[in-house]
Amino acid sequence: MKLILSTLFIALAGLITAQNYLVTPEKSAVKWHAEKVTGSHDGVVNVKMGEIWMKEGKLAGGIVVIDMESIVDTDLEGEWADKLVKHLKSPDFFATKEFPTSTIVINKAIPQGKDRYKVEATLTIKNISKEIKFIAMVVENGKEVHATADLVIDRSEFDVRYGSGSFFDDLGDKTIYDEFNMTVDLKAVN
Repeated sequence: MKLILSTLFIALAGLITAQNYLVTPEKSAVKWHAEKVTGSHDGVVNVKMGEIWMKEGKLAGGIVVIDMESIVDTDLEGEWADKLVKHLKSPDFFATKEFPTSTIVINKAIPQGKDRYKVEATLTIKNISKEIKFIAMVVENGKEVHATADLVIDRSEFDVRYGSGSFFDDLGDKTIYDEFNMTVDLKAVN
């Protein structure tokens, strides 16, 4: 938490003149997609809070806090879905009791045309922070901002080892691929 707060204060220091938009969690979504040798799973996780900072009509920074305790699988039902979610929350994966939130902090946004940005950010999962890059679409419209991005995350960089061929040999068809996709869709208001 100290790392998150210090990163946030450093980011805020350079954004005194920025326009702050508060993310509306109930209108925002984070979808995930993970694959394994024998198939794939899809789900969602809730946005807990966040801000998007705009300066002179351009993306200047932001932070998104993701509620890892809210992780849900959407491609299974009943007992199978419950088992998968329980396993995803366990220390084998995201250890959500110990690490209930993950964060994305936008450090730099480079304009790539109208409303399109190459974003350099810090992603923190399980208290491990890594730099990531992705393309985001950010549209400012009056008192609202709509931001979308597709991220590819390598879970092995965040000590999420279960079923990873990067850490274990001879997994065969039990292998779960290290990379998973997150589609972030944020709505924020001033």
